[in-house]
Amino acid sequence: MTDIDILRKMIKDSARVEIVVENGKNQVTLIESHPDAKEVKVPIYGLPEETIVIKTDSFKSPDSLFKCENGECKRADFVIIAETNKKKVIICIEMKVKKDSEKEIIQQLTGTQCLIMYCQALGKTFWKEPDFLKDYVYRFVSIGNISIAKRKTRFSRTMPKHDRPDKLLKVDWPHHISFNILAGGES
Repeated sequence: MTDIDILRKMIKDSARVEIVVENGKNQVTLIESHPDAKEVKVPIYGLPEETIVIKTDSFKSPDSLFKCENGECKRADFVIIAETNKKKVIICIEMKVKKDSEKEIIQQLTGTQCLIMYCQALGKTFWKEPDFLKDYVYRFVSIGNISIAKRKTRFSRTMPKHDRPDKLLKVDWPHHISFNILAGGES
């Protein structure tokens, strides 16, 4: 059983985002609702066959257990976990209609990484898979200005790799996003 198969058994359908095939390629549309704005959709193209997309903010906040004074109760909106013959990647994605502070976005991405580490512990312990989610690389992405239409997608990154929440890849005006770019490859 692959790691993705285990995640499909572990994660409820209601917390997963459907992957569809269009023009022979896998794609997902991330949907973000905001009280002050209409529903916004961001498509991501070229997903590998072995992929699961999880709406991580559908999980209840752990604020009944934690004080949440350092951002430990925050989570990003989505996580894409994918496996190919060449690469295993976990992409944590925060989508913003309005501009939030970078500190808050970093906390949300970090909280999502912690959630995935918890899933990893569950897979190792309850599925008896000692190598569950081993050798995956993390990528952290903030998608902003999602309510503004008709501008070319812009990627901005000051660091070589977006492998830590504080080195996130920023994407503005997202209209055509390739999985390979989010995963750290080329377009």
